[in-house]
Amino acid sequence: MKRRTILKGGAALGFASMLGGKMALAQGLEKAKVGFVYVGPIGDGGWTFQHHQGALAVQEAYGDKVEIVWQENVPEGADAERVLTQMALSGCNIIFTTSFGYMDPTNAVAAKFPDIKFEHATGYKREHPNVSTYNARFYEGRAVQGHIAGKMTKSNKIGYIGSFPIPEVIMGINSYYLHAKKVNPNVELSIVWAFTWFDPAKEADAAKALIDQGVDVIASHTDSTAPLAEAAKTNGAVIGFGQASDMADYKPSPRVSSIIDNWAPYYVKRVGALLDGTYAQLDAWEGIAGGEVEIGEITDAVPADVKAEAEAMRDAIAAGTYHPFTGPINKQDGSAWLAEGAVAPDGDLLGMMFYVEGITGDIPS
Repeated sequence: MKRRTILKGGAALGFASMLGGKMALAQGLEKAKVGFVYVGPIGDGGWTFQHHQGALAVQEAYGDKVEIVWQENVPEGADAERVLTQMALSGCNIIFTTSFGYMDPTNAVAAKFPDIKFEHATGYKREHPNVSTYNARFYEGRAVQGHIAGKMTKSNKIGYIGSFPIPEVIMGINSYYLHAKKVNPNVELSIVWAFTWFDPAKEADAAKALIDQGVDVIASHTDSTAPLAEAAKTNGAVIGFGQASDMADYKPSPRVSSIIDNWAPYYVKRVGALLDGTYAQLDAWEGIAGGEVEIGEITDAVPADVKAEAEAMRDAIAAGTYHPFTGPINKQDGSAWLAEGAVAPDGDLLGMMFYVEGITGDIPS
């Protein structure tokens, strides 16, 4: 059952809650109150929807041993710090903050509440013992999408809608382009920056701009279904991919496949560790192999041979026999980055703020 709850301590904000009760034990918890802070609405059909599915999986796994609370549409910055503080004061034992821009607020509030566990998605700062980080190797899915894009484009123009110029997004752009270029040397990539995680109007405008440039395959790193909705208006001339969630309403086309972020196993595992007393600080980065990144159904709109190739790449990544960033790869300026057969270190990827050779334009500052 859902109910609205008013948090006290600072400005009052409403957030949703299911079931209740908490009691701390020396080595674990009889019951845990688990908080989730979301940058968008749980009905966005993408990023936040998938995180909330993970929260619901925690509820299903542990029943009345947990109380799940959440706050939607929390802006990155000072507002996030206020919401986190109120969640902490409300008795949460662990709080998951699910957007990159929550990184500094998470660490700031964690310093004030050392007995509460904080988990930040897609960030890298763990300034206190009670802060963990977790991420997903989205670039693995972008490799599969790039292969499909390079094979299926008729105009040789593919597009990408970027949210913000951070390493997580740059990784995806580079992986998408590299794998399109491998199978189609004539491919050109256009990038439009939306400078938002979730704003359907801006995302639609970005898709329209790409379509006006002659792009006929669009990938996006924003949270709504708006880019697919725009592609759907082209009578089959433009295809795209589900982002973060399957976005199955647009199957079999324009949505020809998807990257699905499956956060449920991680959330269930971390809350379970808190309950049984085995919880420890962690920096997690799983991908296709760990089940955190899933490739949604490749529809029959994709030719059978292309589908088989894409699935073979997915399986090779899962098996650890292929890494999407395997040299030789040069940076945009032509300087060498990875030699023949060399695999990108995680540190290079997590700090990636350069385009690979062949991509035109500058990364916004």
